Amino acid sequence: MPDVSHGDENDDAVNSLRSAVMRLGRRLKHQRVDESLSPTEMSVLGTLARCGSATPGELARKEHVQPPSMTRIVALLEAKGLVRLEPHPDDRRQKVVSQTEEAEAMLEESRRKRNVWLTSLAEGLDDDEWAKLRAAAPVLEKLAHL
Repeated sequence: MPDVSHGDENDDAVNSLRSAVMRLGRRLKHQRVDESLSPTEMSVLGTLARCGSATPGELARKEHVQPPSMTRIVALLEAKGLVRLEPHPDDRRQKVVSQTEEAEAMLEESRRKRNVWLTSLAEGLDDDEWAKLRAAAPVLEKLAHL
């Protein structure tokens, strides 16, 4: 394991990363396709797209919310036709949440819109900055999922 002591260089890097990720995240949130969905609802749909079907309890753990909150979120998404609830194959007391085709299409359009926005923003980068961005992307992806 590399030395991650709290030297000034690491502290400065962490501070810059936090600030940049927060700023960029806020700006990306404004590029939403469907303004009727909350960021939490979009996050749940993204988790279903990434991880596949899940029980409400599994979704609550992945999204770091309490199970009753997830039950409400799933009900809202179901009412909007974006998820469906099906019986759990092994436990009849539980349901499995899956995204609908409408949710898949909406997420794809949202990704497309955000990618277009980021691409236009990144047009201001030079070749060296692009190379650094390509090298940093897998590291940022890993941090996002730790």
